[in-house]
Amino acid sequence: MSTVIRWCVCAGAVASAVVSLAAEPITVGAIFAVTGPAANLGLPEKRSAELQVERVNAAGGVLGRPVRLIVKDSGSSPEKAVSFCKQLIEEDGVLAIIGPSTSGETMLIKPVCEQEGVPLISCAAAEVIVNPLARHVFKTPQKDSQAATLILRTLKKRGLTRIGVASDNTGFGQAGKKQLADLAAAEGIAIAASETYDQAATDLSDILAKLRAQNIQAVVNWSVVPAQSILPRNMRMLGMKEPLFQSHGFGSLRYVEQAGEAAEEIVFPCGHLLVAAELPADHPQKAILMAYKTAYEERFKEEANSFGGYAWDALAIVLEGVRKSGGSDRAKVRDAIEGLQGFAGVTGVFNYSPADHGGLSLEAFEMLTVKNGAFTVYRPPAAATP
Repeated sequence: MSTVIRWCVCAGAVASAVVSLAAEPITVGAIFAVTGPAANLGLPEKRSAELQVERVNAAGGVLGRPVRLIVKDSGSSPEKAVSFCKQLIEEDGVLAIIGPSTSGETMLIKPVCEQEGVPLISCAAAEVIVNPLARHVFKTPQKDSQAATLILRTLKKRGLTRIGVASDNTGFGQAGKKQLADLAAAEGIAIAASETYDQAATDLSDILAKLRAQNIQAVVNWSVVPAQSILPRNMRMLGMKEPLFQSHGFGSLRYVEQAGEAAEEIVFPCGHLLVAAELPADHPQKAILMAYKTAYEERFKEEANSFGGYAWDALAIVLEGVRKSGGSDRAKVRDAIEGLQGFAGVTGVFNYSPADHGGLSLEAFEMLTVKNGAFTVYRPPAAATP
C-alpha cells in the first residue's frame, strides 16, 4: 500500500511536520464538475482531493515538497473541460491532471493530454477512456464492462432474463448501453427494448411505457445524471413492479434521497466503500476504507461516496508516481504509475500495466441494494420458478 495513502487516511491526529516554503511545489491540476448536472460527482471529488492535499502537506509533503492542487470547475461542460485542460497544461505547467468527473469530458481532453505528454488520471468510468489504450491516460473507477457483467449475472440468478434498458445520452450512458448489448446474450439475457433519453430529462414516463410494452421482467438504467433518481419515481407513479437495476453511477446517497421511497430495493454494482463496515477485518481495503470514510465524514458532515473515492485515488496515484520516480518529471511519473502493482485505494486494489490502464478486477465491485434509505450488500432471492 502506498505510504501516501497510509498517512493521508490516518484517523489520528495530523502530523506536525511542516513543508518547507522554499521547496518547489508539485503542481497537479484537477477538473471536476463541482456545479451543473454532474455536481453530485464533482463536489465530493473536489472535497476529497483538497482534503488529501491538506493532510499530505501537513505531514511534510512528498519528497519534502508541498503539493499544490489547482481545481477547475467544468460545470459539467465538456467544452469547458477542454479549455481548462489546455490552461492547466500551457499556463500552469501541471505535472498531471486528475478528473474530469464525466466520461464525455474525459474523452474530449484525452487527446490533448496524450499529445502534450501529460498524465491524466480520469475519475470517469466509461471503458473507452482506457480501451483502446492511450499511453498517458489512466482511470480510477471500475470498468463499465465489469459493472454490466455483474448486473447481467445477478439478473440471471434471479431468473430475470428479459429486460428493458434505459440510458442517458452522455458518453457514460451510451458506453454502458453498448456494454450491455455486447454482453447480454453470452450471459443468457435478452434485451427486449432499449431506449435513450436526454440527460436533462425531467420525466421518463414515455421511455418506461415503451419498455413495459415489451413484456420485460426488469429495467436496467445506465446514467449518472439526476434522471436516474427521476426514473424510479416515474416507475412507481406508473405502477411498475419490475425490479430496477442501476449502473455504478448510482453510488451516492444523494441519488437515494432524491428518489425518495422509490429508491427502495434498487440494485447496483459499486465499490466497497458504501458497505465498508460490513466487510470482514481481513479485507485488503478495510482499513483504508474506514479511515477515508471517517476523515471525509468528520470534515464535511455528509456520507462519503464512491465519487469522492475516485478523486482520492487519482491524486494518491499521481503522488505515488512522484515518490517512486523520485521527482516530478512527467515521463518518469507516467512510467511509475503504469508500473503500480497491489496499490490499495478506496476504489479497489490497482494493478496497472502497459496493457491495462484501468487496473481493477471484478473483485473491486460489490452488488448493493437500498434498504430503508441506506446501502447494504445485496443478497439475491432464489430464481423465480418457471
